[in-house]
Amino acid sequence: MGIREELAKTEFYNREYSLTHIPYEKELAFYQAIRNGNMREMRKLFTPFCAEGFGKLSENPLRNLKYHLVITISFITRYCIEGGLEMESAYNLSDIYIRKIDTCKSEEEINAIHKELCETYVKRMKKVRPVKIYSKPVQKTIDYIYDNLHEKITLGNIAENAELSESYISRLFHKETGTSISSYLMKKRIDAAKNLLAYTQHSISEISSFLNFSSESHFISMFKKSCAVTPKKFREKNFRNKIESD
Repeated sequence: MGIREELAKTEFYNREYSLTHIPYEKELAFYQAIRNGNMREMRKLFTPFCAEGFGKLSENPLRNLKYHLVITISFITRYCIEGGLEMESAYNLSDIYIRKIDTCKSEEEINAIHKELCETYVKRMKKVRPVKIYSKPVQKTIDYIYDNLHEKITLGNIAENAELSESYISRLFHKETGTSISSYLMKKRIDAAKNLLAYTQHSISEISSFLNFSSESHFISMFKKSCAVTPKKFREKNFRNKIESD
């Protein structure tokens, strides 16, 4: 059957059995609410999936819902990236939830994951909303730092990636972010270290090496300077006990 015949058949079937899609304007408003970090608006527009009366992507009802949710999270991810969420962070979060979706065994589980992921993205966006949208070179620098935290990052690497001179990208980055590249890099390494300390069992030495600190003692010194506690004390207080909004 050709695509025109298939489309005609699908349109007839959907009308006959009252299968509909979410109105386009409402769908856009929903994604925009998430992008804006607006929890109240997102919850008002949130529509749970259901096995009946929904666009048909699979003959299997549960698989149909899974497909719809994967599409939904793909749109949410791209809206959030456009809104300022770090690209790799957004995609990693998407991957985590898609793996969760894959293991769902019921409609109830699908809707629980749907609600959870929407709220998670809203919380993330609420944190980044005050941040302005950066110029392309600065955004490329932010993405480059995120992608290479475990490598040795030099100003030369950053300038080459941004296709600008070292002095110009340094001035531009400071002008737009209010901080130096080196300070931003250190903050991101400390943030990554906090997550590794809270959610993994890697040793402090391993974390120091993975995040490319010059030595374990340097890592401990910089961590204490930033967090007012040592990595060991931070882990004792936060290991696998950090709230989701972090």
